[in-house]
Amino acid sequence: MNLLSSRYAGSLIGLVFIWVGVQHFTNTAWFEPIVPDVLGSPTFWVWLTGVMEMGLGLGLMVRHCRRRAALLTAGFLVGVYWANLNMWVNNLAIGGQTYGHAWHIGRLFAQLGLIGLCLLIAGSLEEEPLRWDDAGSV
Repeated sequence: MNLLSSRYAGSLIGLVFIWVGVQHFTNTAWFEPIVPDVLGSPTFWVWLTGVMEMGLGLGLMVRHCRRRAALLTAGFLVGVYWANLNMWVNNLAIGGQTYGHAWHIGRLFAQLGLIGLCLLIAGSLEEEPLRWDDAGSV
């Protein structure tokens, strides 16, 4: 993936993440049923992941943050898949609807595709050195 397409992909994914993050606040009850019970307080986790999604989305849109944000987004997507797996294994309804195995398998592949795209975006920005000790300029 070249630098130009990583910019567009990062911006597009960033907008989607910001939109979904906002949904965590405007329709919290829709997300709450899939939060694993062991975590407790579903509202807290929905709000926290909403803030994270908006922050990651913004980071994907800002050139100086894009590589770090893409790597963090890939890790985030791995972590939040736990909720999707919880929904699948326990046949939980989201938005009042349950889904069959084919839908969940498709959701898994979509998640893997997003993770791969984030890693591609991060890998295409090698000319921007990744320094975890430097916040960089925005």
